[in-house]
Amino acid sequence: MGGTQTSGAQATQAIRGGKDGRGGIGNVLSGIAVAVGFVLFLGGFVWGALVYQPYTVPTDSMMPTVRPGDRVLAQRIDGGQVRRGDVVVFTDAAWSDSPMVKRVVGIGGDTVKCCGPGGRLTVNGQELDEPYVDPDKGRPDPVTGIAAPSDTPFEVTVPEGNLFLLGDRRAASLDSRAHLQEAGQGTVPRSAVRARVDAVAWPSMTMPARPRTYAALPGGISQPGPLKLQLAAVGAGAALVVLGAAYGPLARMLGGGRRRGRAQERAGVR
Repeated sequence: MGGTQTSGAQATQAIRGGKDGRGGIGNVLSGIAVAVGFVLFLGGFVWGALVYQPYTVPTDSMMPTVRPGDRVLAQRIDGGQVRRGDVVVFTDAAWSDSPMVKRVVGIGGDTVKCCGPGGRLTVNGQELDEPYVDPDKGRPDPVTGIAAPSDTPFEVTVPEGNLFLLGDRRAASLDSRAHLQEAGQGTVPRSAVRARVDAVAWPSMTMPARPRTYAALPGGISQPGPLKLQLAAVGAGAALVVLGAAYGPLARMLGGGRRRGRAQERAGVR
């Protein structure tokens, strides 16, 4: 009888002390880790769904930045937040009934010209360095030897509240240049913008860089959205859930190994 009571008391003490992985401070901490992990994991997804809208790009007008069939994540923004160099998703009935993706080259008050003395696009007289433009831009100029960033020469002063937009594949993009003879000279109102492309999510995850060539102009360039922070929250949450859930089985396995070792030692001594 006494032996049975002693064994029961030892078992209870082992459980309370967490010797079998089911109790003690380790179990409490693992539960907290799982709970926090779920909050981070689900919170990151919900946050992302509120801030970002996925779009599938149907044409090649934004190559090589975005290719046909790419799935992009576009941050929901107000048109007033748009800066030069942004790749935006917009809808304008004069262009198409479907959402379109183009790059903002000029904003209200800017004079956009092609081309400057150096054979480049200019904004307010400043020549732009455009590494994002598709290199297949057409035949080089016979004088400068530089391929023009547009086959169509133009000079447009953007009305206040509007945007001048071009595709990165200038040789095959129907953009503001195709609407120069219309009211606004091919510009669209800021209110037409629905979102700003922050990343290509499929087939590979990439985040197009903000063009530094626009940084010196008034207003500068936009900053990336919170996508990296959201992905970090999802990743950290998943890791905490896995580690927290794994604590119990690992503790029991290790505890069982230690008990077997002690039993073998006692057997050897006897």
